[in-house]
Parts: sequence; C-alpha cells; structure tokens
Amino acid sequence: MKSIFKKIESFVLAVIVVCAILPFQADASYEIPGVCQVQTDVGIAGVVKTLDYSYENNTYLSLRDVAMLLGGTGKAFSLDITKNAVALNTGGAYVPVGSENIPWEDSQNPDIALRRNEFTVNGQKVYYYTLIMALPSGGYDCFMMAADLAMILDVDIRVPGSGIVQINTQAPFEIVPAALEQAGYFYGVNGVLVGDATTGEIYYQYQSDTAYPIASTSKLMTCLLTMDAISAGQISLEQTVTVSEAVRALSASADGVISFEAGQQITVQELLIGALLPSSNECALCLAETIAGSEAAFVQLMNQKAQELGLSQAYFYNSHGLPSFSEDPVPAKRQNRMSADDMFRMVSHLLRVYPQVREITSLQEATLPSLALEVRNSNPLLRNMPEVTGLKTGTTNKSGACLVTSLAADDGTMAHDLVVVVLGTEDSIERGRVSGLLARYALSAFHTGRAELEHDTAAQVLPTNANAAVDWILRTAQKGKE
Repeated sequence: MKSIFKKIESFVLAVIVVCAILPFQADASYEIPGVCQVQTDVGIAGVVKTLDYSYENNTYLSLRDVAMLLGGTGKAFSLDITKNAVALNTGGAYVPVGSENIPWEDSQNPDIALRRNEFTVNGQKVYYYTLIMALPSGGYDCFMMAADLAMILDVDIRVPGSGIVQINTQAPFEIVPAALEQAGYFYGVNGVLVGDATTGEIYYQYQSDTAYPIASTSKLMTCLLTMDAISAGQISLEQTVTVSEAVRALSASADGVISFEAGQQITVQELLIGALLPSSNECALCLAETIAGSEAAFVQLMNQKAQELGLSQAYFYNSHGLPSFSEDPVPAKRQNRMSADDMFRMVSHLLRVYPQVREITSLQEATLPSLALEVRNSNPLLRNMPEVTGLKTGTTNKSGACLVTSLAADDGTMAHDLVVVVLGTEDSIERGRVSGLLARYALSAFHTGRAELEHDTAAQVLPTNANAAVDWILRTAQKGKE
C-alpha cells in the first residue's frame, strides 16, 4: 500500500496539474504558453510545452512532447494528429516530427479553442476535450489535460521538486477523493457520492445531503415510474402511443430534442430510449401523459414515489427536468431538486428492481424505427470506460452539468452495480473529468477494499487548499531526499 504522500502527489498533480509555468505573454487572450520539466522513472527527462487554457494552472500538456519522452518505456504510445482528430495507440513507436521537447518560440502565442476533437485510443473512439494546433514546421500537435492522459495511460504522476513533473511508468493511476477535497478540487461541484448500489456501501461523499437542481437526471425517476407501470401491466414496451399537442409544442421549443408532430405514433420502448439516450424532453413528457393522463398527475406520482423511497430532499415539478414556471403574475422559475444521497438511493432501487434498464443506458447509439431516426447517448464515459453501463446526463443553467454513472463490477461471487453521482459541475468538460476520476476510484475501492483506502487517507492531516497542498508535497519530497 502506498503512503498518503505518494497518493496526494499523484492526485493533486494529475488532476490540477500543478507545475511551474513560465508564461511568455501574461496578457495572452486565451492560452498562456509555458513549459515544465518532465522526468520519467527510467531516467529520461526533457522539456514539455504547456498551454494554460483561459486560466493560469488550467494546464494542458503537449502529447508529442510526452510521447517522445515515454518512447521505449512500458507506457510508450504512437500518435497521428490531424487538424481535428487524434489517434493514440498504446505500445506503439512514436515517430518524431522535429518539434518535440523544445521551448516555445517567443513569437508563438496560440489562440485556439478547447474542443471535443475526434479522439481514438487503440482504434476505439473516446471522449476527451483537447486543443489541436498547427506546428510552424508543419503538421499538428495536441494538448491534453494531464489527468485525462494519466487515465488513458494508467500512469502515476508526481511532483518530486519545484518545476518538475515526474511520470512513474511502473505505478498505476490512482485517486483518493479525500485528498482532492482537501486540495479544494470539489469546490466547483454541488454534490458528489460514490458507492456500491448492490450493497448500499458508500465509498465517498461530498455535500451529499443537500438538495440541488438535477436537470435531466430527473428522467431517471420518469424511467422508474415507467418500469413500474410496465411491471404492473398498465402499459407495455411494445405499446404504441399517440403524440399529443403538448408534446409537439415542447419538441418545437428551444428545449426540443426530437421533432414530433401531434398524432404521430411511437412505442413506449422508443420513448424510453429517446428520454434516456439523447435526453429528449418531449419523450419524457409523452411517457408521463401515457402513464398518468397528464403531466400534473404524473408529477404527483413522482413525488409520491420519492416519499416511498425515503428521498427526503427530493421534489419534482415536471417529468424532464427543465425549469418550470409558476402561474403567478411574477412567475417563479422552479427546478426539480434532489441531493446526491437521494439520487444514489433512487438509482440503487432502479438498478436492483429493473436491472434491464442498463440494456438501454449502455447503448452508445440506437434507432427509433417509428421516426426513422438515429439517436446517440449523451453519456461520454460510455466511450472511455468499458465498465460503464449508464446512466444519465443533465444540464441547465441553474443545475450546472450533472452526470449519474453506473458501472459493472464483479467480486467473483456476484455482480455489483457501482454508482457515481456528480451534481453541479461548471460545464460538460468538468462533468466528464470529475465523473471519470470518481468512476476509476469506485472500481479501485471495490476491488481493493474501502477500509484499506480509509487507512491511508487518515494517516495524515492534509492541507486545506491547493497552494498549501503543493507546498506540503514539496516540503515532504525535500525531507525524503535528506
């Protein structure tokens, strides 16, 4: 078992990328170019170019520079980078283009956008946000957040000294949420909970008992009530329903996802797929009307179900999670709300009683035959981790970006559903990164045992902010050399 020192080095550095940045133009409008010294555990070292995107220390590393340094190690990888696509192959031999491991030219001040460029790892499409820029010598380079690269390569990243990043190719990527919390990583998140839905064991939680707006993750309750209605014989998956005028109007609004016409016919199965994959608000409304006759009646069922499940912080205004305006002269703008703890309880019940829901939520794409329409799952982790089986994204201005993730795990005796609830991140980029980190922690906690992780976390009194955490790491590292 590694010491908490080693883990906090890895986690604070890998996620926040705390390294010495040497800006050439402090007034850069979008990216501040810089460099850091990167060392490997096999003695290879060199300069790696960095870009701080929009904010200082929001750092992205040059993939070409890192690939050059890792060549010949157990974490070598090849790269093929075009204007808007990256292909990374682990174990491949990197072919240099001539610009690797040298500082920026003073005249270079890139102004490029952070995008979800097309990205494949070993031929499989994954979802990560990257910066791709043209090189003066021709060709392209890609800049990626260190945490994302560490997860892809499964490597440990540390800070052995000021201005130096060390990549330990022999140690796997690990995460201790308590260390991240002490460093302030979750300050930009409303609520978090990680646990085993099969046993009810909680691995980690942060502000999990406070209710926050939950946006389209509300559709998980709509899904639960739909499955209840199917189980009771009230409706069937194959049943065809007629699209109402209210559903048509919602589909034609700014919040419409799938185009509908009043009087169209569609099956319950397709409505579930539409609500859960592309997060169709009109599909959720159509399900509500089919089950309860009206959305108002369905909302009563939602709140009743929440009480039955003991969800003390949950309250629903509609079936889909969009803002709901009251009918007052000065209307209140209300949103469905729930705590991370409530969400975990509800999802645990859903997965335990209706595990077949994963057959839908694990789909990356699906077809709605009634509409002759192809739809895509909005959950980015389905592409990045083979263990992910769902469940639902959600975003509004008030709720921020939310994601409820389920993962399949097996202890050799029985299958388990692990669940990661992340409510209220700043944007979809952070939603994917926070959820991805915690999903890997969930798998680690499940396979290694939570008691072991807790022992390490409690071994030290950790710093309470990022700067203090870095100072603590450097002081401890220096003591280790004495």
